[in-house]
Amino acid sequence: MIEHLPRIVPAAPGPPAGAGAEHPMRQVTVRVAADPASWDDALRAEVAAFFDELADEWHTRASQHRHEPVLDALTRGGTIRGPVLEVGSGTGLTTALLCEVLGEAVVALDLSWEMLRRAPAEAGARLQADASRLPVRPGSLGTIVLENAFLFGPEVDAALAPDGAVVWINSNGSRTPIHLPVEEVAASLPGEWGGVASEAGWGTWGVLRRVCSVGVEP
Repeated sequence: MIEHLPRIVPAAPGPPAGAGAEHPMRQVTVRVAADPASWDDALRAEVAAFFDELADEWHTRASQHRHEPVLDALTRGGTIRGPVLEVGSGTGLTTALLCEVLGEAVVALDLSWEMLRRAPAEAGARLQADASRLPVRPGSLGTIVLENAFLFGPEVDAALAPDGAVVWINSNGSRTPIHLPVEEVAASLPGEWGGVASEAGWGTWGVLRRVCSVGVEP
């Protein structure tokens, strides 16, 4: 069960232009969440090229409003522990914030080398890898943060410790190109998951844990 908490961070006027179901990255998001095996070499190359092209202007998407759902999730989503992996980190718009708030290093992973090479090295370790094949030991992560990132449920499930947490952020809510409602995120993860979710600023967030660990004191 997912508990939807009341909004406490209002949305500022003038959110970024949104994207709908027709956006190519929305289509990929829905497709791979439902069927991770549909992520093949051709699609991987297409997505990497798409984001490599955007890398030069990605910094223009930074704003204090982008951080509002992240901060709200980390504040109200229960205790977040390490090791922490940020999937789909891009140029590091959120990496430094995660390191600061969580008080520990964060490994930032992205498929796009052009994104990663523009990320600040001091924000955390950077790793070019495919999120469909996370290069970590099974059960070794305390938290996986996915902000506007593709979800490969079986990989996330395998990489997390039994009491691990998935932090799912859509910085522009349902208008985000890479978007899934939190209920669909939970349904894409093997087994039964629950947690809390809310809206903050322009975005939405959810923090999910396996049901067997949801009742454990956060």
